Amino acid sequence: MKSFRISGILMIVVLVFAAGIVWNVYSRLRDSEDPAGQNREAKTVPVEVAQIEHGPIELRRTFSGTLEPYTQLVISPKITSRVERLHVDLGDIVEQGQIVAELDNDEYVQAVAQAEADLLVARANLVEAENALEIASRELSRFETLRSRGVASESQFDVARADHLSKESRREVARAQVARAEALLETARIRLGYTRIAAQWADKDSYRVVAERYVHEGETVGANSPLFSIVALDPVTGVIFATEKDYGKLETGQAATLETDAYPEKLFTGRIDRIAPVFGQATRQAKIELRIDNPGYKLKPGMFIRVTVVLDRIDDAVIIPRQALTSRDDRSGIFVVNEDTQRVSWREVLTGIEE
Repeated sequence: MKSFRISGILMIVVLVFAAGIVWNVYSRLRDSEDPAGQNREAKTVPVEVAQIEHGPIELRRTFSGTLEPYTQLVISPKITSRVERLHVDLGDIVEQGQIVAELDNDEYVQAVAQAEADLLVARANLVEAENALEIASRELSRFETLRSRGVASESQFDVARADHLSKESRREVARAQVARAEALLETARIRLGYTRIAAQWADKDSYRVVAERYVHEGETVGANSPLFSIVALDPVTGVIFATEKDYGKLETGQAATLETDAYPEKLFTGRIDRIAPVFGQATRQAKIELRIDNPGYKLKPGMFIRVTVVLDRIDDAVIIPRQALTSRDDRSGIFVVNEDTQRVSWREVLTGIEE
């Protein structure tokens, strides 16, 4: 009996507590709404206004790319030999015509000496042939005189004439041998010159830089084996790729600015030098090359760059903040504030360049 009384008291307490919570919620709802069910206090939404401006605006595109050497030359020997001496190394500046390497030349020096000796023999044979021809000429002249006097027979004259023609032929053969020996000597000297390897290029720039060294002194290299890679660092080439959307707005000579992580606070300038006439099948992008002046050699081939190009410009445009543009039913527009009435109206606009 006693436990039943305690349970009833607890139930009454719980019911009273629940009723208090319900009354509290009801009071808050009543305070927040008027009898018609509307908010007693209208909520305000903070907004920011900006003046509509007139002035120039530009359409800019930023492309990611990389730097490449404007020109690159791989120096290789024309003969097979052992590398005897290297005169330049990685990072060295090379002048036009400078000797960058020397190969073992003992074999080629000997070849020149042998060719010179062969030329001396050929010239001696020529002298001998010319002397024999001179004697034969005098003999033929004497027989002509004797024949005219009736002392020498016709057969004797024919023998002298045949001997003269033979000596004349020997002289021509000796001359040809001299010419051949001279050519062989020149060939031997040229091959000897191949042992001194010079840096030669067709461009007008006087200096280039060694980008790679592929061999060491003492190694035996074959003909056309690479020794050095020499590049031009001023100017350098910037390579980017453009989609069809931007391709039609790019043209040669167009100015561009670029940035690189190596010098984050410095802007470099360049111009579009070449535009590929085709798009890649896989990427659907066209290759664009820029010529970038690099007098201090700060920019290096292989660096990543960000290139910004102005694709279009309007000198007198109506300019609004990008955040003010809204959409309604697939139409673009802005909210305009009437300064006199302080009322806001939405107006449709035609968007152009976004900067």
